[in-house]
Amino acid sequence: MSDLITAGLVTLDAHLGTTPGEVITYLARQIAGQQRATDAGQLAEHALAREAKTATGVPGGIAIPHCRSAAATTPTLAMARLGTPVDFGAKDGNADLIFFIAAPEGADKEHLKLLSKLARALVKKSFTAALREARTPQQIVDLVSGVLSDAPAAPTAPAPASAPASAAQRPKIVAVTACPTGIAHTYMAADALAQSAQELGIDFAVETQGSSGTTVLDPSVIQAADAVIFAVDVDVRDRGRFAGKPVIQVPVKRGVDEPEKLLKDALAAAKDPQAARVPAGASPGEPAEAKTEGFGAGLKRALLTGVSYMIPFVAGGGLLIALGFLLGGYAITDVADQYLGANSLFNLPDAGLAAYLGAAAFKIGSLSMGFLVPALAGYIAYAYADRPGIAPGFTAGAVAGFMGAGFIGGIVGGVIAGLACRWINSWQVPRFLRGLMPVVIVPLLGSIIASGLMFLVLGGPIAKLSVALNSWLSGMSGATAAVLGLVLGLMMAVDLGGPVNKVAYSFAVAGLGAGSVVENPAPLMIMAAVMAAGMVPPLAMALATAVFPQLFTGAERENGKAAWLLGAAFITEGAIPFAAADPLRVIPASMAGAGLTGSLIMSFHVISQAPHGGIFVFFAMNNTWPMFLAATAAGTLVSAALVVILKKFVRRAPAASKELAGAAA
Repeated sequence: MSDLITAGLVTLDAHLGTTPGEVITYLARQIAGQQRATDAGQLAEHALAREAKTATGVPGGIAIPHCRSAAATTPTLAMARLGTPVDFGAKDGNADLIFFIAAPEGADKEHLKLLSKLARALVKKSFTAALREARTPQQIVDLVSGVLSDAPAAPTAPAPASAPASAAQRPKIVAVTACPTGIAHTYMAADALAQSAQELGIDFAVETQGSSGTTVLDPSVIQAADAVIFAVDVDVRDRGRFAGKPVIQVPVKRGVDEPEKLLKDALAAAKDPQAARVPAGASPGEPAEAKTEGFGAGLKRALLTGVSYMIPFVAGGGLLIALGFLLGGYAITDVADQYLGANSLFNLPDAGLAAYLGAAAFKIGSLSMGFLVPALAGYIAYAYADRPGIAPGFTAGAVAGFMGAGFIGGIVGGVIAGLACRWINSWQVPRFLRGLMPVVIVPLLGSIIASGLMFLVLGGPIAKLSVALNSWLSGMSGATAAVLGLVLGLMMAVDLGGPVNKVAYSFAVAGLGAGSVVENPAPLMIMAAVMAAGMVPPLAMALATAVFPQLFTGAERENGKAAWLLGAAFITEGAIPFAAADPLRVIPASMAGAGLTGSLIMSFHVISQAPHGGIFVFFAMNNTWPMFLAATAAGTLVSAALVVILKKFVRRAPAASKELAGAAA
C-alpha cells in the first residue's frame, strides 16, 4: 500500500506550529512537494474549511484532518508526529499524531476503503502506541501498510437467533454514522460505538454511510432494535426505515468521543415512553439535526433551513428584476403586463426588442420573488416535520403574504406549521391509517391549524408590525442607518461564514422581497451593506499578502491570490484559511474594515437588488455602484492595514513564538 504513504510524507518529532492551520498547511505543502497535489494552498484551504465545520481531533492524542479536493491528484496520507502537541479540538487534550488524508474529487472506491480502514485502526491503542515508538519514517510506512494490508474485520452484527437465552435478552441497539466527507469520522464513530457496546454487553449493529460504500442494516435487525443512534453530520439515507424507534441523534464526532454515553442514553430512551422517536413517514431528506434539541436550537436550524431554500428564488428573481430595469428602464414596472399580454417576439411593442425582453425578465423575476415568503415558511416547516410539513408551511406562507404579514408572518406561519405537523406525526394511530398520515392527514390538519391561526388570530397583528418595521427602515437616515450598517458589517466578519454571518445575511435576504428602488429602498440598502461587508475580509487578506508577502507563509500567499476572486464574488469564506492560522489578528482586523464598509453603504444609501454576486452584479445597484466599490475599497484598505500592523507589532504568546522558532530551525 506504498502508493498511499511514503517515507517522504512522514515527519517525526517536529515543531510545526501552534494551531491546526499551521500544521495542515505544512502537511499540504509536503503532499504537493511529493507531486501528489497541484496546489498546496488550495489543498490546505479545503482541509481547513472541513476543519471549520467539525474539529478532527479524537481521543488519544490523534487528529485526522481530511478533505476531498480537486488539488489532490492521488489518494494520499501525510503523517506528522509532533514534538509539541496542537489542539485539534479533542476533549482529552492536544494531538501529537496527525494524519492528513487527501482524497481527489472522484477518488476510486478501493482507495477510499483503505483510507477509511486507517481511520478505524487509529482507535486501537496498540497501533497508536507503535506509531509513537517508531524511530524512522519507514517504520511508520511499514506500520500503516501492515494495517491496510490486513483482512477486513467482520462487520459488527447482533446475536444470531440461535444464541443462548441470556444473549437473546440483551438490549439491542442499532446506529448510523456519517460525516460530510465520509472518510474518517464515519468509520471511527462506528468502531468506537461497537467497542463500547461489546464492553457494555449490548447487541449492536451499525450502518456506515460513507464514501467507500454503505453497509446497509438488515430490516430484521432494525425491527428487533430497542433504540437507534444517529451519529451524523449529514442526512440519514432512508431514515423512514427506523420510524417509531427511540432515537438519540448527535454530531458524528460525539460517536468518537463519547460512545459509552451515547449507548447508555439509547438504553435509557428505549425504556422511556416519552423519548424522542424517529417520526413515521420520515424520508432521506430529513435534516440530520437531533430531534431532542432545545427549542432555541431547533428554531435557529429551522430558520437557516428556510432561508437556504428561499435564497434561489430571491437570487434568480432579484437578478432578473435588475436585468429588466437595465433593459427596459424603471418604467417597465408599469408596462410589463401590457407588453407581455399583447405582444411576442413576432409582434414587438413600439418600444422595441430591449423593452420587451426587459418586461419578460422583470415579470419572471417578480413571479420568482413572489415565492419568497411561501418558500421560507414551507421549508421552515420542512425542517421541523420533513416532507409532510412542506404543504402546510407553503400554505401558511401564502396566507401571510395575502394578509400583508410579510416575511415575519412567513416565519411565524412556518414555525406553527412545522410544530403542528411534528405533533400530529407523533400520534399513535391504527395501522390502517399510518400510510395516510404523511400524505393526507398530517398536511390537512397542519394546514388547518397553521393557516387558521394566521387568518383568525395572528395575521392582522403581524401585518401591523410589518408595516411599522418597514416604516422604520424607510425612515432611516444619518446616524441610525450608519449604526445598523456597522452592526451588520461586524456580524459578517466575526465568524467569516459561520452562524453569526448567516444570521446577518438571512436578515438581509428575508427583507429583500419588500424592497423597492423608489418606494422602499431600505431593505435594498441593507442587502448592499451585508454583501459589501462580506467581501472585505478576503479582499483585505489578498491585498495584505500582495503588499507584505514576507508576513505570510507560502500557502497563505497562494491563498491570497485566490482570495481576490473569492472576495470580489462575495464569498466571505475565502478568509477562513488566514483566520484559522491566526484568528486573534485576522478576525479583529476583518471586523474593523467590514464594519466601516457596512456603515458607509448605509450612510450613502447604496442599494443592491441582488442577494449575491459581489461586483459581478453591479447592474443590480443602479447608479449607486461607484459608491459600493468605494465603500468596499475603504473597508479593504482598513482591514489590510490593520492585519499588517498586528502581524508586525503584536506578537504571539511567548510559547508560540518559541515553538515557531523551533519549526524554522
